Amino acid sequence: MPRKGILLAGGRGTRLWPSTAAINKQLLPVYDKPMIYYPLSVLMLAGILDILVISQAESLPSFKRLLGDGNQLGLSISYAVQDDANGIAEAFLIAEDFIQDEPSALILGDNIFHGNDLSIDLQKVSNNTASNTIFGYYLDDPSGMGVVVLNGNGEPVDIVEKPPQMISNWSVPGLYFYAPGITELVHTLTPSDRGELEISDLNKILLQQNSLDVQLFGRGIAWLDSGTNDMLLEASEYVRVMEKRTGLKICCPEEIAYRNGFIDAPQLKKLAEDYGDNPYASYLLDVLERA
Repeated sequence: MPRKGILLAGGRGTRLWPSTAAINKQLLPVYDKPMIYYPLSVLMLAGILDILVISQAESLPSFKRLLGDGNQLGLSISYAVQDDANGIAEAFLIAEDFIQDEPSALILGDNIFHGNDLSIDLQKVSNNTASNTIFGYYLDDPSGMGVVVLNGNGEPVDIVEKPPQMISNWSVPGLYFYAPGITELVHTLTPSDRGELEISDLNKILLQQNSLDVQLFGRGIAWLDSGTNDMLLEASEYVRVMEKRTGLKICCPEEIAYRNGFIDAPQLKKLAEDYGDNPYASYLLDVLERA
């Protein structure tokens, strides 16, 4: 069964206020491209072509203007509404008809991943459609985030959402892969004290059932959460520095689509021509010349 992808681009972006007073935060630029391009690219690198974008009703027209139905990238993109912040896990209830009990992946719209062999790691996890997999990322200070606790053998023993004190350096990024049947399990969740269906509660149940794998990202992978002004600036600077030094763009959906065979050279050339006279379009033409 092909894996379905969910891109959760909701939330009110209150930590980025007033920049998000009139625009969804996932439409803000991270250096040279909209924020949503980065999580979209991760799903594409994982080989996921059927994607559901979830956001507020007022934001969906903007996303549709930006991404359309995905055909230009060799994708199938559809849309659904989450008007209230009822938790990350609610995305699976909203996407229940879309998933249709097939394996799925969920990524948060403000998460950025980059690094050597990232696509290999993602495809390996994505192709194992019978597994439930989350990731661990080492941080000096993961306060305010969900963390996974490992025992002396490096095995996961607990998952805690925003622990009040330091219990682990291994934060859990906003990228999750699940086997069929995940929506049925989400239906059993009850809202937390803050009134949300917590993704940590879902993962904790899977851990207790011995049906959760935790893949630890190594030092060669960068993970950035662009949900605050400081984080957004840091993410933009990271992308700027890496792109300027290498001449290669980070998380360019058109390039990923071309290099992975989702679209061919004439389709990429047409996209570049449609984009007009700008550095982004010029880069796509350079991709054709380097192929």
